Amino acid sequence: MAGGFVPAAREDELQPGQMKRVVTGGKQLLLCRAEDGWYCVDEMCSHEDYSLYFGCIKGRSIKCSLHGSYFDLATGKPLNEPADCPIRSYPVRVADGQVWVDPG
Repeated sequence: MAGGFVPAAREDELQPGQMKRVVTGGKQLLLCRAEDGWYCVDEMCSHEDYSLYFGCIKGRSIKCSLHGSYFDLATGKPLNEPADCPIRSYPVRVADGQVWVDPG
């Protein structure tokens, strides 16, 4: 795969609503499979530096289980308080049964 894409998971590894921690390029990321596709975001919540891995995926958003903030998986924007800073989202591609992430 061209560019800075690195393999993150097999396409059949996660079901919708599941996520996987991925460490690449010195970054802690979450690969998320939502009902409408694959997303990759920073693992840590921007509000309290708490792992979003302990939260859940609902629709196209991820919930921080510490304070209940939701973030849009596509844009990283917070959807409710108390979080007011976005998390970073990363490009994802699926090809030949493999899910690729660009952590650049």
